[in-house]
Amino acid sequence: MLKSPLHPRLGDLVAALLDDVLNQGMPLDRAYSRRFSGLSLKPFEQARVALVTGDLLRRLNLYCALAGVQVRQAGKMGWPLLLAWHAFHRIPMPNHRSLDRFKEETFRFRLQDAKKNPALMDGCPAWLDKLGSEQLGEAWPRERAALAEAPKRFVRVNTLKGDKTALLTQLKKEGVEAREVEGVDTALEITSDAALFKTKAFQSGLFEQQDAGSQKVAAALAVEPGMRVIDACAGAGGKTLHIAAAMQGKGRLIAMDVEQWKLDNLKERTRRAGAHNVETRLIEDSKTIKRLKESADRVLLDVPCSGLGVLKRNPDTKWKDTAERLAPLVALQAEILESYSRMVKVGGILVYATCSILPMENRGQIDAFLAKNDRFRLIEDESISPADSGFDGFYLARLERIA
Repeated sequence: MLKSPLHPRLGDLVAALLDDVLNQGMPLDRAYSRRFSGLSLKPFEQARVALVTGDLLRRLNLYCALAGVQVRQAGKMGWPLLLAWHAFHRIPMPNHRSLDRFKEETFRFRLQDAKKNPALMDGCPAWLDKLGSEQLGEAWPRERAALAEAPKRFVRVNTLKGDKTALLTQLKKEGVEAREVEGVDTALEITSDAALFKTKAFQSGLFEQQDAGSQKVAAALAVEPGMRVIDACAGAGGKTLHIAAAMQGKGRLIAMDVEQWKLDNLKERTRRAGAHNVETRLIEDSKTIKRLKESADRVLLDVPCSGLGVLKRNPDTKWKDTAERLAPLVALQAEILESYSRMVKVGGILVYATCSILPMENRGQIDAFLAKNDRFRLIEDESISPADSGFDGFYLARLERIA
């Protein structure tokens, strides 16, 4: 956390980012890219802006309550929120003209009132608190609190170009502090505010930025060199690149998605990573899937989901989504699982995964699928809890095709 006030110039940047996300509907990562690209900011300044913006969005309703602002107006009220943020964290106030309108006594009264509402203190909107309580019961308050924390930074070593020891050495040369992550062999936690994407290590393809929990998903496939593997919901391709590295670049890896622009971006990432065995394929209709029936040794279904396990990293989701979006998502997950599972050959392994912590998207889907399909058996599953692990929240299930 900061110990000194945010410079007004950086505060204006935070206010602009809030407007981009809350009023313009821009994803937070894209807003950062847009705003940072035209400025000559030092790495520690970028880190400060990201820290404050992220915390404001993770607990937006709390800071709105403290500032006397409606959540729907937050995108245009950056400085009142910033002053409430400074006061909440007991940081000296920045020298800004809006300080004249800040009333310490009013703030203290609002803070005492907010402390009576644990969900508000965790920055949880009412719809999400109700859903989390229904799905997770007594476990929900701990998960809710964990999702209000700032995310840690993790990278995955690209074993196509080196090992963990070599990457640690290279990062240290470039002034990046990192440490190993217990239980995740390919992961390093970045413990400094370094600008990772400007390092030679990144530009040379020695690592990818990827949460440690996410790295456990591709590892569950247990791929081997020479296999035929399908990543059927590849998206931006982080897990695709992890699979390619585990295959040592040998065999055939088909990365599929319904959006061509994601596959185009993946092609660029494969070049930097040296993942030459990746083939991208657009899913144009059901025939694309049917042509691959019983053809794969391994299939990864990282299905579209609510994303409620990664709210630390994508806090803007809380203020754009509602519970009503879940029903069609759950139906889509079931449809993908039923249809895409046919690509697994007998004796092959299917991994179903989400970045959600809701049982209805996770074990509930697996139980429903197995109740209708005796051609698969469950080997094991795992729920990665943000509260227990410090990682983002994920679910993965390993299924074997037996008939």
